[in-house]
Amino acid sequence: MCADLAEFAVKSERDPMQYTSLNDFLARGRAHLAKGPIALIFVEDDVELGSTLRHHLDAGFVELVVFLPDNFDLPGDVADKVARVAFDMARGDDCVQAINAVIPVAAGQWLYYCFNAEYLFYPFCETRSVGELLSYHAEERRDAMLTYVIDIYAGDLQSHANAVCIEDAHLDRSGYYALARSDPNNHNHPKERQLDFFGGLRWRYEEHIPAPRRKIDRIALFRAKDGLALRPDHTFTDEEYNTYACPWHNNLTAAIVSFRTAKALKTNPGSMFDIDTFKWHNSTPFEWHSRQLLDLGLMEPGQWF
Repeated sequence: MCADLAEFAVKSERDPMQYTSLNDFLARGRAHLAKGPIALIFVEDDVELGSTLRHHLDAGFVELVVFLPDNFDLPGDVADKVARVAFDMARGDDCVQAINAVIPVAAGQWLYYCFNAEYLFYPFCETRSVGELLSYHAEERRDAMLTYVIDIYAGDLQSHANAVCIEDAHLDRSGYYALARSDPNNHNHPKERQLDFFGGLRWRYEEHIPAPRRKIDRIALFRAKDGLALRPDHTFTDEEYNTYACPWHNNLTAAIVSFRTAKALKTNPGSMFDIDTFKWHNSTPFEWHSRQLLDLGLMEPGQWF
């Protein structure tokens, strides 16, 4: 009897961190959305799940809300530090719909979203927290931050068939470019302070990537507010959120280094047999440090020193 009561007490203590669905989370888990910055991490498979969560905990997010299938286990060292929401993208759960459902509940708070095997970097992240980053950004009257999704990939695909290896990660040091973003509601004139960015594996292997998914820009850090909605192309219904800088000077930008594209290309039957290596003459080892991304021009410190 005493053992049963102890087991019940432990289960009751853990239950508030576990939610059976998105609706259950929005009904019972609002405390996780009361103070930011808050990271929403969507889990597509079990690749590098632990490293993804540890990286964002170390960045200083106040809350991590992890959307993942019921049959996935969280590493023991992070399981009690995150909120777990049952969510299965393979069975049709939509991350855009989930983010849009969270936004009005978290109004006023900074949100961030990414997928497993993706890692947020920003200028001087080794010594400054994401909270400090966003406090400074808010002081510049900015409510959203542009992030570039920078593809990383294993150098040796014979040893790492899914193209994922933290210790052997590489990235492209060049081949990135931007095009004007046209406005269909204004005779296709370019939108002010908005660009479409391209590069990395999505550019080099564009024949395997649907055109709407070739961009590498994502507004991954933003302040939630009533009436705001994320669109499937990673832009928002408030056009100012989609700008890379304010009208007066350059602002901070960040980068999300991501195994996601490499992993998809090497596990999709339509492309996996066409790729023996992702390395080319412009590949370089990824150093897992913000200075490298700054030196390559893959993020911008703005006025933040």
